[in-house]
Order: sequence, then structure tokens, then C-alpha cells
Amino acid sequence: MAYFPAFIKLDGRKILLVGGGYIAGEKLEKLLDFTDDITVVAPEISEDVRGMIEGHGLTFHRRPYRPEDLEGVFVVIVAVDDLSLQKEIYDACQSRHILCNSVDSVDYCDFIFPSYTRKGALTVAFSTSGISPSVAKYLRRAIETVIPDSIADFLEEMKALRASLPKGKERMRLLDEKAKAYIEKLFNKEL
Repeated sequence: MAYFPAFIKLDGRKILLVGGGYIAGEKLEKLLDFTDDITVVAPEISEDVRGMIEGHGLTFHRRPYRPEDLEGVFVVIVAVDDLSLQKEIYDACQSRHILCNSVDSVDYCDFIFPSYTRKGALTVAFSTSGISPSVAKYLRRAIETVIPDSIADFLEEMKALRASLPKGKERMRLLDEKAKAYIEKLFNKEL
């Protein structure tokens, strides 16, 4: 079954990352695009992970995972190769209704990390439901080439316009026309 695409607001939500190696670093880098309320638990960490922890003032516990690490957590990322530990943490998350992602183990995942591109307020995500992350990655790279950097400024303009107009059909019509004109000009194609 495919994964439901959702964009989740992480403000004020505690994230736990178990692991400190290369893959943990990749996940941490993506998470930092959206939040810095992240705790890292690992006996050892890579230099890249250390740099992100220090650069963003993250909480770090140099030790193995403990069940009490799940207290008050919204999302857990398990970036370790130990499948029994992945299962243990996933099962603990399930009993506590905590979302869990175990890297490269879809059996222990409530969600997966999509390949995404972000320019300003625009985030575009790609997923193959875990079947081929490489396909999602290369499709993302291809699509990135057609998204102009000006989209960030255009979205800020749309945000200000939206805030300045009263809610209603006229605002919806005006914003829709402006968005359509921008995209049509961008792709030189009528929509």
C-alpha cells in the first residue's frame, strides 16, 4: 500500500534521533530544514552529526537508547543497523502512539522520508513508497531544474497579498489568477 502524503508542522514537537552515523546525519540534515527541537541519542557520532548538533544547539546524549528517551516525543527516527533495536523502538513507539521511522526497514516505519526540494515556502516532495528512493531522488533533481529561484519571492508576494485582502470569493479569484499567470509565464504554456 502507498504512503499518504502529508506535510506535518513540527513546531513545538519533540523529535528523537537514535543513531549518529552517516545515515543519521542525512536524516538530521533534512529534519533541520523544518525544526531544531531534536534530541540525538548515540554512543558515537560522526563529525557531520557533531557539527549539526553544535551548530543548531541540539540536545545530545552520548549513550545507547533507553526506553525513557521516548517521553514527550512526537516522532522517532531510528538510524541504526541493529534490526532488533529497530523493532524494539518501533514496538515501544506503537504502544505510545509515537510516529516512527526506522531507516531502510519499512516494516518498522509509520512514515518514510520523501525526496524533496525546498525553495522558500515551496516544498515539493517525491516518493515511490519506499520501492525505489533512487527514482524519487533523480526525479526530484530533474524537477528542481524547472523551479525558478524567483518562486520564493513570488510566494512572499502572494502571502502579503493574501493577508491584505478580505476572505471571500473575490480574494480566491484574484489569487488564483495571479498564480495561474505566474506559472503560465514560467512554462510558456496556457493552463
